[in-house]
Amino acid sequence: MAFISILCSRLIHGGQLLNGLAGPTVMNAAPFLSTTWFSPDERATATAIASLLNYLGCAGAFLVGPLVVPSPNGTSHLPLLSQSNTEHIKDRIEAVLYAEFGMVSLIFSAALAYFPSRPPFPPSVAAASQRLSYRRSFCRLLSNFRFLMIALAYAIPLGVFSGWSGVLDLILTPVHVSQVDAGWIGFWSIVGGCVVGIAMARFADFIRGMLKFILLLLLSGATLASTWFTLTCLTSVTHLPLTTATLYTSCILLGIFLNSSIPIFFELFVETVYPVPEGITCGVVTFLSNVFMGVLLFFLTFYHTEFSWFNWCLPGSCLLSLLLILCFRESYDRLYLDVVVSV
Repeated sequence: MAFISILCSRLIHGGQLLNGLAGPTVMNAAPFLSTTWFSPDERATATAIASLLNYLGCAGAFLVGPLVVPSPNGTSHLPLLSQSNTEHIKDRIEAVLYAEFGMVSLIFSAALAYFPSRPPFPPSVAAASQRLSYRRSFCRLLSNFRFLMIALAYAIPLGVFSGWSGVLDLILTPVHVSQVDAGWIGFWSIVGGCVVGIAMARFADFIRGMLKFILLLLLSGATLASTWFTLTCLTSVTHLPLTTATLYTSCILLGIFLNSSIPIFFELFVETVYPVPEGITCGVVTFLSNVFMGVLLFFLTFYHTEFSWFNWCLPGSCLLSLLLILCFRESYDRLYLDVVVSV
């Protein structure tokens, strides 16, 4: 039994490692697809749709988890709670994993059957232009101070938010919020972020050269929303009203502001370091975001009895990102090539 337990543990860690390796590929594909397939006045919208629809799967996980798998910590109000023994929870988790495997297999089969690499004719000058090699691309990225600024401005708050939202039910349990309510909070924050993100990207396509301004608005909102949530949880100090409505509102606003900033960041990355390939650029920032998330979760393994420090990481990371964007000098090298050469 001990051998089987060790083997299962290693298989679980191996599976999570494979999922993690696939993550950057999925995340950084959106700017590449938008450049390859869409014209300059459609690129930001295409990037937003391709990158944010990926998050709808995460939104679905917030619902599927609590609704299918009973909560073991006594915070669930589901009828299934009376059957919440170890074997029942194990069977439910296996059902979710098999369902995920089926969906992934179906999409993978469709991609193998038909997935053209590019359209017959390039939609823009940038789509047809030559890009730097891998070696020169990494040298360009690491030596570009402006890129490092916005890479940190993206990676720190998004990494912290990803780690925080992954354990949202644990954070809200001390304030008597059930797993199901935490799942709905996560769901609506992601859905709202997708809607607002696509709207902001469409605005960026209509009025070009406004990416920095849009990010300043979104990060300011994220800083205020995260501060509101953190202060609300400190009821013994701030005496702010702690209700389901305030928790829902602050968490959902935080998710909307941060999630909707993702495609705007991606477009600004590509514009700043062009002609570095989009996949390399977004792969680097996604890796950095995962590093910050991993560091935060690492500390959580040691300080998991009290979450106030975890909550304060949110407004701190958003404020730091806001300051970095304020100091950032934007440029639009790819857009300039499309406009000047096409004319």
